[in-house]
Amino acid sequence: MNDYLKLGHMELIPENEIDVPASSSFYLPHHPVPNKNGDKFRVVFDGSAKSSSGISLNDKLMVGPQLQTDLTTLLLRFRTHKIAITADIEKMYRQITLQDSDFQRIVWRNSPFEPIQDFRLTRIAYGTASAPYLAIKCLQQLALNEANNFPLASKAALNDFYVDDLMSGANSLSEALELQNQLTQMLSSAGLVLRKWASNCNELLNSIDSDMRLSNASLNRQ
Repeated sequence: MNDYLKLGHMELIPENEIDVPASSSFYLPHHPVPNKNGDKFRVVFDGSAKSSSGISLNDKLMVGPQLQTDLTTLLLRFRTHKIAITADIEKMYRQITLQDSDFQRIVWRNSPFEPIQDFRLTRIAYGTASAPYLAIKCLQQLALNEANNFPLASKAALNDFYVDDLMSGANSLSEALELQNQLTQMLSSAGLVLRKWASNCNELLNSIDSDMRLSNASLNRQ
């Protein structure tokens, strides 16, 4: 939670803004979810928890239409590339600013000895029904806006992502290098960072900083 505060992904609500009509705000329950090693936690917000009215935030949010290619088609296309490339967008949801942040309020305190305080999440919250659509729509809109500047990256962003996971590729080293460079530049222009790069091409991997690569970055399975 301190990470949310430090990065500006959550803010303390001023006292004069706490008391608002019930129709203008919503408080989300939240809980930690550990990774498989148990050494890191992700905060999940329960958008399906019902308030005293019997209605949850997710009951009122529009989910939005499906925007991305189904996973089977994506995987089949991925397997056709001579050079395979994968990566993922770091904290994708938390890079997207949300205007109606009062509908994503939470209560929190750093220790049992401190008073409970009211905060609001300023970014898309994991656990809300509209989160996947909003994140994917932002990525695809970026691709459309930057199609002239980054044609390879734009095509990949529209066709080769499954939410925050990139599964793309190329048929030559020069094309793979250009794709990786364009994707990095295009996404960074919107504050998005691609990490955990992996490939079956060592020349491509050697062009990427080691801290941006997956620990076992080779996709060769010989």
